[in-house]
Amino acid sequence: MNTKINALLAAIALAGVFSASIDDAGARERTRSRTASNVDGVRSAATNASGSGVNGSYARGRQWQADGQGNASGSRGATVNGANGGSATSQSGFYRNADGSAGRQGSASVNGPNGGTASTSGGVTRDANGNVVGSRSTTATGQNGNSYDGSTSISNGAVTHTGTCTNAAGEVIACPGGN
Repeated sequence: MNTKINALLAAIALAGVFSASIDDAGARERTRSRTASNVDGVRSAATNASGSGVNGSYARGRQWQADGQGNASGSRGATVNGANGGSATSQSGFYRNADGSAGRQGSASVNGPNGGTASTSGGVTRDANGNVVGSRSTTATGQNGNSYDGSTSISNGAVTHTGTCTNAAGEVIACPGGN
């Protein structure tokens, strides 16, 4: 995968992190809310925040719950819109069951102010016997129209990856740095 695509993927991964670190103090408008509950061993919590100002806007939220029997789940999401026209979103969720099974899924996308885009989505699950299966798909398109489309999967310990790069005309081209 080429360095530009790696940079886009890094931007996607960091979108949620950066949205969490946007300084509320500079926002013209902002909101925050937090809730928590613990009733009969069932616990839950949620937080939400949003803000907007001259540098753009953001919104983020997360929630989780546990039933006291070994089962838990949660999710989070974030959206950032820059003043220059760029934007990014991310969301993820997880679960864990008392029998040891668990899973996680997530997706993210970024739209650059100059036309580049990237997105990724996937998930991984583990059953009660410890078997792990998962996959992730990633696409990225530069402002020049060249693109990358790839997927990675894991099943029974074997990892498989495929990736294809195309130019703006849709013709397959060599991926810079391999795929």
